[in-house]
Amino acid sequence: MFAYDTVTEALTALKLRGFTLDFNLSFDQLICDDADACLSPSEFEIVETYRFEGDTNPADQDVVYALESTDGKLKGVFSMAYGVYADSISPEMLAKLSFQK
Repeated sequence: MFAYDTVTEALTALKLRGFTLDFNLSFDQLICDDADACLSPSEFEIVETYRFEGDTNPADQDVVYALESTDGKLKGVFSMAYGVYADSISPEMLAKLSFQK
């Protein structure tokens, strides 16, 4: 696994490694407007995760996920705040995105 100092560094490096799509959370799905795709928790696998903790600002707490659709056609990234800044999320998606080492 790679090591990155910042969220921006992780996102840039992952894009260079083929994770080119940007996904956003929509309660119970990850959506990508560029690929016109919606992925439920059963339709993607998390390939890598990177957790960043803000040393001086709790708003800097973030997790970057490199993910791939189960059919292998889509590869991209999803970035999400955690803690009190986390978005509303379904229980199924929360279980899928639970931090894994």
